[in-house]
Amino acid sequence: MKKYINIALFSSLVLTTSCSKDFLDRPMENTKPAETIDYTDLSQMYGPVSGLYRTASKGAPGFVHWIDVGMRAVRGDDLDKGSTESDQSQLDEIKNFKNNASVQNFWGLNNCWTDYYGIIFYANETLLELDKFAEHIPSGDSENLALNARYRAEARFIRAFAHLIVSRVFGDVPILVDNVVINETEKSSVEQVRQFIINEMEESANALEDAAPRNAQHQGGVTKYSALLLKAKAASDIAKNDNGSPYWDIVLDATEQIIASNKFQLYEDFYELFKIKGKMSTESLYEIQYSDFGTPSGTDVRPGEFFAFQGPAGNQHGSPIAGWGFMKPSQKIINFLTERGDDIRLKTTVLYAGEDTESFVESPSGDKVYGNANGQTHFNGKAYSPANQMTPGRTAYGSDNNIRVLRYADALLLNAEAKIRKGQNGDASLNLVRERVDLDPITGATLTDVLDERRAEFACEWWGERYNDLLRTGTAQTALADYGFTPAAQYLPVPQIQKDLNPNLR
Repeated sequence: MKKYINIALFSSLVLTTSCSKDFLDRPMENTKPAETIDYTDLSQMYGPVSGLYRTASKGAPGFVHWIDVGMRAVRGDDLDKGSTESDQSQLDEIKNFKNNASVQNFWGLNNCWTDYYGIIFYANETLLELDKFAEHIPSGDSENLALNARYRAEARFIRAFAHLIVSRVFGDVPILVDNVVINETEKSSVEQVRQFIINEMEESANALEDAAPRNAQHQGGVTKYSALLLKAKAASDIAKNDNGSPYWDIVLDATEQIIASNKFQLYEDFYELFKIKGKMSTESLYEIQYSDFGTPSGTDVRPGEFFAFQGPAGNQHGSPIAGWGFMKPSQKIINFLTERGDDIRLKTTVLYAGEDTESFVESPSGDKVYGNANGQTHFNGKAYSPANQMTPGRTAYGSDNNIRVLRYADALLLNAEAKIRKGQNGDASLNLVRERVDLDPITGATLTDVLDERRAEFACEWWGERYNDLLRTGTAQTALADYGFTPAAQYLPVPQIQKDLNPNLR
């Protein structure tokens, strides 16, 4: 299938059922190439799902290509492009809502589209593979029938999450559930995409494990509660700023189930949550996983340049704490966290560096972070992995760390928001999040309180939460006025190559 998934992408797609034969043509963890799969051997049934998780953990296709991080995360007011002025300058144009010819022709635009649709493509193929196993499960074999349904639900979750992210970037996009019609599918509206996600998660949740991902049979696999949180996020997008929307009932019900399960709690140390110590914590509802299994040699399992893209630029004098300098926390988010006395989140979110190439700032973990010729004095602290947590011999920036995707804090804050919008008291859920970072509890919390907490809690993370919150609450035009926000440019344009391949995208 490599012939389908490349940067030129989908220009030669002639999709037939035969492509499922070579679905697993690249090595996957704990899987065999599809040519060798015996569909009567039900012990191999998880293989395609494992392969899908592995694909999602990559770039081209995958969720973690460094340029995709920039394109989806730069548009809020918490992250600036960083690096030098000329390096990937289109990210500054994207930040400033200039959907001009430079952006239209930017290599990253099509790359971003095909990375996400590549995951969707693989998810659809995974479902076809699972159908082949299902043909060989006797009707009385309830255990394997349930496993097949669970594995299908895991694939549907990955597919739904990919639809959420591609729609966050491009707005109206095709809903793809059949690879044969990939170049014929019409665009669906943002609301239709979110409703698709809600429907998928409603149908999948009960088939998934009733467990926290850290306790799943395949540790880190998505479970019922991952699906419920994704459902809540999609519903909040449809509800927007309408307190009377019935979709807030969906948000409330889904988050109440997560909370009432008693399977999650906030990881005590917010600073360590994003570092190797915080991998697969009590707070995780979905993480993209990497591991070198504590060994100094062998396959180096890490998310490409995802972390390096956001790491400190300049000569770090032999330290492994070095990267490209992109995704710099903005002065606005620094001021916001400082003014509210949010010290723990500030030290977590912002990694400070020296004023010049010979001076340094020591991080809270003891690393010396030197300055650079660009004059950039701070970097994304949530992408920072301390040297003392790295495996000796495995010191490439971000090695052995996971990428946090869905967290219990999100469920708590959506729960508080839904309650307040429905005229209820949201203090309890909100204050759990505040207390974790040593902030005083709030009595009689307002909607502004909750949205400010979301801004602080998810600052500088890589899924575009801040920008999405501004869009769904109708506050983007005010908050992003300095950047030239216009409703007409709130989403990026569909890449021209995709319009040429599929006239329905024009």
